[in-house]
Amino acid sequence: MSIETIHGNLKGLKSSQLKQLQRLYHQRQPRDRATTPEFAQRVAAISTDINQPVSAYINRRGQVIRVGVGSPRETQIPPLELPRYGAKRLSGIRCVTTALKSDPPKKPSLTAMVLQRLDVLVTLTLTGQGFQRRGGGATGYVESAYLAHLAPESDPNREQGLYWTVSPPLSLDVVTQQDFLDLVEGLEAEFEREYVAQQVDISHQRVVVVGLMTADLDHQQFADGLAEVTRLVDTAGGEVLQTITQRRSRPHPQTVIGAGKVQEIAIAVQTLGASLVAFDQDLTPAQARNLEQEIGVRVIDRTELILDIFAQRARSRAGKLQVELAQLEYLLPRLVGRGEAMSRLGGGIGTRGPGETKLETERRRIQKRVSRLQQEVNQLQSHRSRMRQQRQKQEVPTIAVVGYTNAGKSTLLNNLTHAEIYAEDQLFATLDPTTRRLNVPCQGEMKTILLTDTVGFIKELPPALIDAFRATLEEVSEADAMLHVVDLSHSAWESQIESVSKILEAMPIMPPESLLVFNKIDQVDSETLSYAKEHFPEAVYISAEKRLGLETLREKMGEMIINA
Repeated sequence: MSIETIHGNLKGLKSSQLKQLQRLYHQRQPRDRATTPEFAQRVAAISTDINQPVSAYINRRGQVIRVGVGSPRETQIPPLELPRYGAKRLSGIRCVTTALKSDPPKKPSLTAMVLQRLDVLVTLTLTGQGFQRRGGGATGYVESAYLAHLAPESDPNREQGLYWTVSPPLSLDVVTQQDFLDLVEGLEAEFEREYVAQQVDISHQRVVVVGLMTADLDHQQFADGLAEVTRLVDTAGGEVLQTITQRRSRPHPQTVIGAGKVQEIAIAVQTLGASLVAFDQDLTPAQARNLEQEIGVRVIDRTELILDIFAQRARSRAGKLQVELAQLEYLLPRLVGRGEAMSRLGGGIGTRGPGETKLETERRRIQKRVSRLQQEVNQLQSHRSRMRQQRQKQEVPTIAVVGYTNAGKSTLLNNLTHAEIYAEDQLFATLDPTTRRLNVPCQGEMKTILLTDTVGFIKELPPALIDAFRATLEEVSEADAMLHVVDLSHSAWESQIESVSKILEAMPIMPPESLLVFNKIDQVDSETLSYAKEHFPEAVYISAEKRLGLETLREKMGEMIINA
């Protein structure tokens, strides 16, 4: 692309008019002034001649870097081409634009200023044509000018929900004589103070979470799903700055959400200094690309968020293999159009694990890597199968512990077997399966069993993960019995039972014996506990952390393995 490219609507323009626009690129501006009277009049004259707004973008060195026919909204610099300074800096670019009417700048133009984090927006209103002074000499084409800039948090306009401050109509002389650098440096100092005050932990990635409520969801389902994504972001090491929601009958095919909401998210990203946007549902590769182009930062979906957490949690060679396989299978159809992001390894949520690579040179390599990983996972499956056969020869019954993520499975195993499995109030705190011996009472004597902790399940577990972790999940299908642990303190515990049951039903073999274990009874009210006992009378009610009901659970496990 030529450095003198004219952007925007060029239909109907003469070659002489295009040359006039291109000459604007050669007009150097002073660093300490927003513009000069000569440049402003020239822009206004061209705008009057073509009867359309003209917008010129100037960097802090005084170079004109972009010229467009149209308003700042119609000619704005794409977000991905802008410097990424975040909320503590402005972009270092100012815009001088014209308005055919004598009105203040419109909301779309001011929104474009916010999205681009422009230093200032100078809007020139036109006289309609140049005219002569009484004593002779042209006054020019500019009637008045408005100076707009971003409003810091302390600005009274922010209380009214406005992100900008607009001056009253000023003369061109006042605007061109104002110390531009002094204004910009004062604004950036204020933004820097606000940014530092907002930061809780600079090691956390700053995230905006987006939720879409479609017609097939009720309010509770939507709220639970959104809360789960927020927990996933927290588990992945992110800090949720804001949650933005929209209600639509169905997702928009190109951007999931409406155009106005995309713009709202883009403004939130700029004003909050967010570095990532996380959606509460899966995005198609095209939707993710479109959103990134409009918003200007990385956009990830629920699946990519889960994959990132798994990449952090995997400790064993088997777990790492399976995570990398799942990530590569997810990444392969999303390589097209990833732009500069494909040329480097990333950092932060959604970029851990195998990383991203250039499309032309890496697609075949990724496919080969996927095939190789698939073979290694198959070998892992065979190895685990042999291990299970050895345990079966020794006639040691096995009980698999399953349940929704963060239900308390690892805590239960730790307190029953005195194991030291990592257990935290996080989603997917443990990833690799762990097996421990446990003595349980059975027909008047103590019998040794093997208790296996498995990876936590989650609603709509990504298919790539189900496939990649089939070797892990086979620990469930090959077990003699199963404990289904449920977090009774969670508001959506019933739907979590349903989600786990759906995943288990999809497995080829199910253990003959299954027992529901309601955990965290110390954190629920008597009404919830009574409701659960009424609807699930055969279940066991415990608090793994407080060690309540564990002896009853051991007795139940002994009964389950009598016929194993």
